[in-house]
Amino acid sequence: MWMTPKRSKMEIDESRGFRAEWTQRYLVVEPPEGEGALCLVCRRLVVATGEPDVRHHYEAEHDYYERYVAEGERAALVERLRQGDLPEAAPLTPEERAARAGLGLARLLALKGCGWGEGDFVHRCMEVMLRDVLPDHVSVLNGIDLSPEITRQRVLDINQNLRSQLFNRAKDFKAYSLALDDQAFVAYENYLLVFVRGVGHDLEVQEELLTIINLTHHFSVGALMAAILEALQTAGLSLQRMVGLTTTHTLRMIGENSGLVSYMREKAVSPNCWNVIHYSGFLHLELLSSYDVDVNQIVNAISEWIVLIKTRGVRRPEFQALLTESESEHGERVNGRCLNNWLRKGKTLKLIFSLRKEIKTFLVSIGATTVHFTDKEWLCDFGFLVDIMDHLRELSELLRVSKVFAAAAFDHICAFEVKLNLLQRHIEEKNLTHFATLSQVVDELKGHLQEDEKILDPDRYRVVICRLQKEFERHFKDLKFIKKDLELFANPFSFKPEYAPISVRVELTKLQANTNLWNEYRTKDLGQFYAGLSAESYPIIKGVACKVASLFDSSKICEKAFSYLTRNQHTLSQPLTDEHLHALFRIATTEIEPLWDDLVRGRNESNP
Repeated sequence: MWMTPKRSKMEIDESRGFRAEWTQRYLVVEPPEGEGALCLVCRRLVVATGEPDVRHHYEAEHDYYERYVAEGERAALVERLRQGDLPEAAPLTPEERAARAGLGLARLLALKGCGWGEGDFVHRCMEVMLRDVLPDHVSVLNGIDLSPEITRQRVLDINQNLRSQLFNRAKDFKAYSLALDDQAFVAYENYLLVFVRGVGHDLEVQEELLTIINLTHHFSVGALMAAILEALQTAGLSLQRMVGLTTTHTLRMIGENSGLVSYMREKAVSPNCWNVIHYSGFLHLELLSSYDVDVNQIVNAISEWIVLIKTRGVRRPEFQALLTESESEHGERVNGRCLNNWLRKGKTLKLIFSLRKEIKTFLVSIGATTVHFTDKEWLCDFGFLVDIMDHLRELSELLRVSKVFAAAAFDHICAFEVKLNLLQRHIEEKNLTHFATLSQVVDELKGHLQEDEKILDPDRYRVVICRLQKEFERHFKDLKFIKKDLELFANPFSFKPEYAPISVRVELTKLQANTNLWNEYRTKDLGQFYAGLSAESYPIIKGVACKVASLFDSSKICEKAFSYLTRNQHTLSQPLTDEHLHALFRIATTEIEPLWDDLVRGRNESNP
């Protein structure tokens, strides 16, 4: 990972100093005194620590001037602004204001997973409210069209606007990584969600949905590969800038000979390319790990109980907390796959275990089988599953925290592997200190069985923990290969230079001797520190910082998409084109704000 990049010819720190190209791009000039950038439009000083500050000011305050797109027009605009001739932004006409309101409502409907026809209902609700509260203003609704056809088109327009903004930002990515999530499903079709995490020279992190691929139409790995490469080419992202690849650990992704990862890594190998770091345990950690630890098909049995409760026990007060939790996850309608995934969460299993006696009473009352409640091995397996999934839940919650960089996430993984070693020793010794639920089951069974009758089989669970250890080792082995790099990135002032790669030792020694940088490191977060680090003085450290920062450090964006899917699975299972699904998922996961004035005035850039 520590390769020597080409040195910059700039004599100032490009991440902190004013850059001449900002004048035409963001309409700012270098101030006569002090640091920052002086806005030519509002004459305010933007205290800039980097390009993001200047861009955010421009996009928030002056995106109207994006209409001056041609090079000649832009140069003429800058000259007029320098002379104090400020072109006035034309106010929105009543029709344009109505269109903007319609776009905003279309976005809200998409975020809530509402059908296209819900817009008419919203329109009627607003009409009733205005008629009673502001009767003189009812007419403002006349220009707001929320018909299904218009709402559908507006969602597509918003998607195109967000997509264009992403592609414009992707041009400046110094390094990027991909996350491939093949657990997205709509009705009977599976989809591959492809997310990109890119980092510019200022170390500003951008995580967005790149594309959605229908796995029904791209069944083979070769077809998948071609679709991903096409999406990268459309976004202007070359494989030479790809640093990391995080996936689920399904066979489609990590199959030894036919998995997508092996194809991607082969394609990414070139003389100028960094080795692609792959790890497959971040995405849906609880869901996919549950299949390794569910030794007695516990979830299948519980799934049958939940279906009975939802159909015949919905009025029972003891189940209201469970039903509320279920509906908050995937709505009132039960989709078998959504239900199965919900039951594979540590939080859900813990709740169901706490209701086991009530569930048994309910099953007896409706004449259903209760054979599992008399099977001591099954009950012990249930208790063990609840405990081990609760430990996985804790790790999963830590890995949902974004913007902490992969070094911190890797620390959580290493700590959990140490924890697994401890759990293995404890289960061998029949020490159930960290298996509270299993301990509770054993105590209950002791009161009903003879003293000499064996209750707990520690070898049964030791094997499960060993299997989980091997899976973690396999999923995160690439991160272990760059362990020193991650440690150096996270702790550059405490890392001993003699343990660093030869190419970085001189820079690291100079960095550790700089008192000013040490003070900045103590007072700023890691991203701000590396953003302000001079690329001229520390080109290797700065380059590797960009690459480490581009690695996915959490599953947050994938969880956001998966949550949107499960909450709205009934709506999304209606006949929708792949284009519309793509639009809905982008709107649900993006952190980019649509450029509303551009949308209203029809200035969307055409798709590249």
